[in-house]
Amino acid sequence: MFLEIESLLTPAEVTRMQALARELRFVDGRATNPANVTKNNLQADQGDPKYQESTQIVNAALARSREFVDYAMPKRVAPPLLCRYEPGMKYGAHADSAYIQLAGGRLRSDVSCTVFVNDPASYDGGELSLTLGTRTVTFKCAPGDAIAYPSTTLHEVVPVRSGQRLVSITFVESYIADPHQRTTVYELNEIAALEGLSMKWENRVRLDVVRQNLMRMWAK
Repeated sequence: MFLEIESLLTPAEVTRMQALARELRFVDGRATNPANVTKNNLQADQGDPKYQESTQIVNAALARSREFVDYAMPKRVAPPLLCRYEPGMKYGAHADSAYIQLAGGRLRSDVSCTVFVNDPASYDGGELSLTLGTRTVTFKCAPGDAIAYPSTTLHEVVPVRSGQRLVSITFVESYIADPHQRTTVYELNEIAALEGLSMKWENRVRLDVVRQNLMRMWAK
């Protein structure tokens, strides 16, 4: 199950992220995944003084997004990384690494998130493509929108044919690692939020007991 989040970033945050993309130094994207020969992109130099500002903007947006928090159930979130794709660049089909090395240790990647930074009309190609069973679903979203999906999902960024693609990516260690269990709790929480006020009180209580007991059983 994936989640589309509209307007995760405010217009002002989008404008600032676009400005930072012009000001930051970028390095070869394979610096963080040298073993993947299909990865061909650029990413913000984490040694650049302005890198921290780009991570803080996206982190703050994720933290205040009820949609994101309810879906991902984040325990830890990796520092978001601004990435750039020029014509001919792509990221071939892959699932994200199970563990992401951070300065303070390793983070287990349960949920991956892509935040779109620039206008999709400004570049040709560059869609995010998720493989779901025998089908693929592609995304090329408005600036400030985001897509979150299980890190186990086979996905790719198709080649950019012209223009420049800007995104910020991050990985989440969830309180519930198993995607099926996490989706079950998410769906029950959504039902409680949408239908709870119209349910008989005793039925609402029973539903809440199930939700909380599943969290106790599955959360780590």
